[in-house]
Amino acid sequence: MHFNLKNIIVFCGSSIGFSKKYTQLAKEFGDFLVQHNMGMVYGGGKVGLMGVIADQMLSQDGHVIGVIPKLLEKREVVHRGVSELYVTKTMAERKIKMSESGDAYVALPGGLGTLDELFEALTLQQLHIEQKPVGIVNIDGYFDATLAQLDVMIREGFVKPENKELLIVAATIEELFEKFEAFKPLDKTPVTDKIVK
Repeated sequence: MHFNLKNIIVFCGSSIGFSKKYTQLAKEFGDFLVQHNMGMVYGGGKVGLMGVIADQMLSQDGHVIGVIPKLLEKREVVHRGVSELYVTKTMAERKIKMSESGDAYVALPGGLGTLDELFEALTLQQLHIEQKPVGIVNIDGYFDATLAQLDVMIREGFVKPENKELLIVAATIEELFEKFEAFKPLDKTPVTDKIVK
């Protein structure tokens, strides 16, 4: 199957986790992007699952764009072997640069930073500031509790049911990208424009 996306913004762990299944998923994800001529935009690290994906892609001449803030560059976690490396002044600038460089967002297993970036991407969709697909690969129910929390937010009146639908959930990499291909933006008018008018 041919996919029309060029660069995928990836959020995942700066650790590899306790199970080998996460490292295997990261390798398979890197293989998938290379096989389908897609590049990766990520946090620029050489450690954890993010490093695994980057190394897997680079070993096959895949295109990897790293975006890292200065404070992390100094801690020597930066991956110097990536295709393109951008160093930003702040974490906020890093997120903007990543957003500008990719066509879709994918979260794989990770920690606080992964969830922070995932929910920021969803917020940008909710506000119609961006119109890019946002998805997770929910391997073995890793994100089940996150999805359950969204249901609590809906039940208690803090999230609209349709906004949960902004998050594309798949059990496998292939399923996720098939859903990405079917993605249709809801509304191209930013909420901020609507408020001003």
